[in-house]
Amino acid sequence: MTEFWLISAPGEKNCQQTWDKMNTATAQTNLSTNHKFNIPELKVGTLDILVGLSDELAKLDSFVESVVRKVAQYMADVLEDSRDKVQENLLANGGNTTATQFKFDLVTYVTRFHWDMAKYPIKQSLKNISEIMSKQVSQIDNDLKARASAYNSLKGNLQSLERKNVGSLLTRSLADIVKKEDFVLDSEYLITLLVVVPKTSYPDWEKTYETLSEMVVPRSTKLLFEDQDSGLFSVTLFRKAIDDFKHKARENKFMVRDFQYNEEEMKADKEEMTRLSTDKKKQFVCVQLSKFDSLLNIIKSSTMLLMKREKKISNDNNGQSASAPQGPLVRWLKVNFSEAFIAWIHIKALRVFTESVLRYGLPVNFQAMLLQPNRRNMKKLREVLQDLYKHLDSSGTVIDASMDIPGLNLSQQEYYPYVYYKIDCNLLDFK
Repeated sequence: MTEFWLISAPGEKNCQQTWDKMNTATAQTNLSTNHKFNIPELKVGTLDILVGLSDELAKLDSFVESVVRKVAQYMADVLEDSRDKVQENLLANGGNTTATQFKFDLVTYVTRFHWDMAKYPIKQSLKNISEIMSKQVSQIDNDLKARASAYNSLKGNLQSLERKNVGSLLTRSLADIVKKEDFVLDSEYLITLLVVVPKTSYPDWEKTYETLSEMVVPRSTKLLFEDQDSGLFSVTLFRKAIDDFKHKARENKFMVRDFQYNEEEMKADKEEMTRLSTDKKKQFVCVQLSKFDSLLNIIKSSTMLLMKREKKISNDNNGQSASAPQGPLVRWLKVNFSEAFIAWIHIKALRVFTESVLRYGLPVNFQAMLLQPNRRNMKKLREVLQDLYKHLDSSGTVIDASMDIPGLNLSQQEYYPYVYYKIDCNLLDFK
């Protein structure tokens, strides 16, 4: 289960005693798996600042979570057929320990959370730290919109060209079907037309095409291509008879395609599709090679394999496994997903700290704890926590989320006697 409950309770004689009491009541009865959630000593500031910051952090939490989910979902959209590999690309950098930067899966990062002093210096005020996070994630959001727009445009143009190569003979591109020798070209008097004929009407076409209008060249028709429903026939006639032939053909349910053989235009269309397809593939590593990648990609793959082996030897010395080379869009998504996710968990830590000071007072004395509930025992876990901490609230009951109490963020969740925030690491919505 990827849902966590991030809670805090005031220190009793010491914070360790608070932890032991909660852990004994929950872990030993298999209600949850518990971890200490380490929050450093942050600058408290004034009560007014804390109350205002509490409201701001609630909005920032919601915004950053939405960005994290957007980046994760876009990763899934970009990888398309590789969606089963998306989860292994959604990692969080654990910070620099010695010379190596370790990458963790999301659950591991959350359960081993340590404040990143380099990104978010604790000598700064709480408000300044929150502003650093807000600016950082806002920039990621803006960059994502720009990159997504460019990629979607490329993808849309490619899909538009691909659609022309499939579908009915009445609408699809004929560039891969017809050849130069199928046409009478550079003639002042003659022209070759292409006609779509239903399969059931083949006999009628053969009997009548020469008499649909005057000046049709006898025995000039030829079946060039057929799909499940119809066939594409060529026919040669004099240019002056084009309009009459088209009219009579339409009356007989033979559809003349508006097509002129132009080798340069067809070559340009093919090159455009190849370019768009190549540009799209460059954005990420294709798990499956297309039939047309052939020799060039085999050579590239062999070269990359040798490079990966050399890289793996080096990386294995640091306990890291080698990864496949990736395109710029996927690399950007991986890096910025990590940045946004890390910022999100730090915002949760800020919220716990702020709310704990507001609730439990000064001096700062509380224990933050991360619970991973057992799905079957979530209701029981909530009841146990209620019994443990009901003394912290005079009413001892759960307060309805619709109530507006300044400094206590109830807008999107219930209020409990203990500080509580949910962290859901299930970020993908596969349809």
